[in-house]
Amino acid sequence: MNDITSKALQEIKKLGVTHVWYTGIIEHATQTDYTAYGIRKDHPAIVKGKAGSPYAIKDYYDIDPDLAKDPKKRFEEFNRLVQRTHKTGLKVIIDFVPNHVAREYHSDHAPKNTLQLGESDNKTLNFSANNNFYYLNAPLQCQFDMHGGSSVAYEEQPAKVTGNDCFSPSPTKNDWYETVKLNYGIDYLNNHHKHFDPIPDTWFKMRDILLFWASYRIDGFRCDMAEMVPCEFWNWVIPIIKKKYPDIIFIAEVYNPQQYRNYIHNGHFDYLYDKVGLYDTLRAVTCGQKAASAITSCWQNVDDIREHMLNFLENHDEQRIASDYFIADGMKAIPALIVSSCISTQPFMLYSGQELGERGMDAEGFSGKDGRTSIFDYWSVKTLREWNNNGKFDGALLSCESQKLRKIYQNILTLLNQEKALSKGLFFDLMYVNYDNAYFCTTTTYAFIRSYQEEHILIVVNFSESDIEQHINIPQHAFDFLKIKEDNYNAIDLLSGTDVMLKITPNVPCAVHVPAYCGVMLKFNVSQIRG
Repeated sequence: MNDITSKALQEIKKLGVTHVWYTGIIEHATQTDYTAYGIRKDHPAIVKGKAGSPYAIKDYYDIDPDLAKDPKKRFEEFNRLVQRTHKTGLKVIIDFVPNHVAREYHSDHAPKNTLQLGESDNKTLNFSANNNFYYLNAPLQCQFDMHGGSSVAYEEQPAKVTGNDCFSPSPTKNDWYETVKLNYGIDYLNNHHKHFDPIPDTWFKMRDILLFWASYRIDGFRCDMAEMVPCEFWNWVIPIIKKKYPDIIFIAEVYNPQQYRNYIHNGHFDYLYDKVGLYDTLRAVTCGQKAASAITSCWQNVDDIREHMLNFLENHDEQRIASDYFIADGMKAIPALIVSSCISTQPFMLYSGQELGERGMDAEGFSGKDGRTSIFDYWSVKTLREWNNNGKFDGALLSCESQKLRKIYQNILTLLNQEKALSKGLFFDLMYVNYDNAYFCTTTTYAFIRSYQEEHILIVVNFSESDIEQHINIPQHAFDFLKIKEDNYNAIDLLSGTDVMLKITPNVPCAVHVPAYCGVMLKFNVSQIRG
């Protein structure tokens, strides 16, 4: 945490970033021995990798000691990090992991008189609304080595249900075997019957944990696998937290589109991951597996909740854009970046290193070479080391290609904050009037307009490897809806800074040149009319 200096944060802010999501802040299970600091040692058989998963929480009330220069002062270091971040003008988001905990969960740092999770459970019952965990009438017998290098095998009797809802005492390597699921009052083995009245004990414990971290003046929670926790809990707990901390935001990792509106309207979440819609589609379009026209249905499916959808192209679960498993070149995803960040007023999430073209092609222990950056082992990221440059954070060691890519990201993300048409404006999809246009390729091109009052930005992206000249139909409805005046304009391409002459009329297609694997963002307004 100390290494994230004021200089580092200033450079992050220059990218156009407004919030920093610090992952893995809360203490999780690890193979590292921290008993000298009063932290219980974890059995290696139930820890993924040497560092352990940041989502196998070992103590909800403690800071992960790996993140501290001096583990004894980990809370002081965290406090100073929050203060530095705020002083820089950025806001702080941390993980809240509500669905599951590490198998050997034990809080050494909980406030006085706080009961341990499971301390009062009746372990003879598979389910009880008063239990914090689910139990199976058998010992845990994982389908792999239960020693994990230790002379003594890990034992658990009765076995607890794994975090990914594996109701078997014999989870496999493909299960979240290092975690156990928390019980929010749903009897999964009895028709998913809900026991929410009286309020289950787990609800109160989770409420107290959220209030504990909110008191450290963080600005938001990214809630891991929020959809695996009943929406009724969020409906109850988020208003409680927001009553005391009204500006705090809640981001949900939800992958089931049928539950989106439930978790927004009833669960009170501010933002949801748009993974199975826009992310999956943009990845497929970028890789040539889908036509660009497929993007239209993405926004149509969430049109009524678009401002609540959090867009992204990378995160710790997904493969790096520049990896061999995706497109092998960060520059080729610029069209997807423009669409993902500019299609609406929703926020855009940037995964550290994405802006540098990080490839993620290292074989980092537990996860191996899979195109992702490891969260399970002690490792470092090449491009971030080069950007860091021994604490200078000047990017001097970056390749020319990485420096160029970072400037493109910085330009686009800065525009999101500066241009009202992007931060506040209306959206108009131009694809439906160009399907029969012989001079517009809907397979590799996507076009739309963003408008705010008299300012308009015509955005056209090219997912192909060749420069293209497109002639775009703009319908009369766009002129009426966005209040665009038909005329000739001196526009400026916000991406390249070049001046472009545009003829904007519903009668003649608008001619636009778009570079390969790139796009144009052509801004025009009344003051730029050529007449």
